[in-house]
Amino acid sequence: MQTDPLSAKFAALADPTRRAILARLTEGEASVNELAEPFDMSLPAVSKHLKVLEKAGLISRGKEAQWRPARLEPMGMKGMAEWLEHYRRYWDKSFDRLEDYLRKVQKGNDDGKRN
Repeated sequence: MQTDPLSAKFAALADPTRRAILARLTEGEASVNELAEPFDMSLPAVSKHLKVLEKAGLISRGKEAQWRPARLEPMGMKGMAEWLEHYRRYWDKSFDRLEDYLRKVQKGNDDGKRN
């Protein structure tokens, strides 16, 4: 079953280990050994997490001799950010309307009723 790119990205970020790996990669590229250091898991387990992140387009893996450094893909989260932005604007408008309503209620301007 093929997953759409946005679902694959959100699924990859659903795991706290993968989010921690991404956070570490904001500091620069790293090897599997370096990424595995803070976790109590095997190198193959970390490699599986990296494969999920890579398949989702959030990281890429280099090939330099025996070293395969992982690095963030700068455009990897672009689609997610655009999707989330739509909903951020929606919630901002909703909160603005709520704030306006609450101001009216506090001033007693809500149809002459005061609570």
